[in-house]
This record gives sequence, structure tokens and C-alpha cells, in this order.
Amino acid sequence: MATTLTNNAIDADGKAAETKMGHKVTAMGRRVAALGWTVALFTLFAALCTGSAHAQDLTELPFQLREKVEAAWQACSDFKNGQFALQLGAAHRVDLDGDIQRDWVLDEAGFACSTAASLYCGTGGCMSHFLVEEHLFSLLNQGLDMANIGPFRVLLADMHGLQCDGINPTPSVLASVWDADEMVWRSTGAEWE
Repeated sequence: MATTLTNNAIDADGKAAETKMGHKVTAMGRRVAALGWTVALFTLFAALCTGSAHAQDLTELPFQLREKVEAAWQACSDFKNGQFALQLGAAHRVDLDGDIQRDWVLDEAGFACSTAASLYCGTGGCMSHFLVEEHLFSLLNQGLDMANIGPFRVLLADMHGLQCDGINPTPSVLASVWDADEMVWRSTGAEWE
């Protein structure tokens, strides 16, 4: 239903009449418009409030990562009986090692506790857990990305400045590649000249 704005409105008898607002709407149209806004706002509110409750299906999550989620849930529950939420996207699949198979990443940035604003993250960032095959590794970081450099899949992590002999805002990035032979992450400790 489209509403045309004019300088007239329809009175109770169905006749055109002037309005102080200068809009042409019927009494029914006003109620429909108000109802539409009410429904839209309620839907938005419900989506925001319940999004995390149904955000992630844990049945697909490998047991190593489910244990991390369960420990986070318990920590939240133990802290003033908080309610834990796992946000959509906290657990996701990405090829970490370049074998074209999707591995698992669990980002604690997607954890939330109703009674603690910073239970899982702080100025150093948030813990991320990486599962390649059956090997689990964790890294405190402020953001992640993947890149292809030559034949390698490279994990890029924005790190706290202390990792680069600076302070928090000091730019610091870690680049790591998965060594499939040794089943470990490799990074250089090279120094700039």
C-alpha cells in the first residue's frame, strides 16, 4: 500500500479536509502505518535479542572446540550466574594449511557473557583457536586474516604492540604458515636491518 503525501486528509465522513500536518492519510492508514512501524521495530528488537541464542549450531563443532565453548560457558555461569552467548560466526571454516580442506577457527571475540563485559577479551585482544586436522593451537590476537603468498597459506594476526617491543597501539603483525610435516605453525623471528 502506497501513501501519497498532499496538503489534504480524509475526514471521518470520507471527505477531503485540511490537516495541520499537510498529509493525506486516512484514519485507517494511520493505524496501518503505526502497526507497520510497531511490527518492524519489534522484529528488529527480537532479532537483536535472540540472534546469539540460535547463532551457532554446536553439534557440528569438533570436540576440541566444543570443550573451549563449554569452558567459556562455565566461566560465565560461575561469574555472578551469567548467561553465555556464542555469536554467529564465532566458529567458522577456512583453509588454514593450503590443502583445500576447510579447517576450523573459533574466535572468542564471538563469546559474550551477560555479567562480564571483558571476560573473554581485553586490551591484548581475544583468543582464537585453530584446529588443523586434529591439532589445536591458540593465539591471543586483535584480528585475523588469511593470505596466499607463493605456495603458502599465511595466517596474518594483528597483535598487541607489546609483541613488537612497543605498547598497545604500536603496529604489530604476526605471519605464520602451517608446516604439514611437523604439524606446527611456523613464523620467523627475523630482524630488520
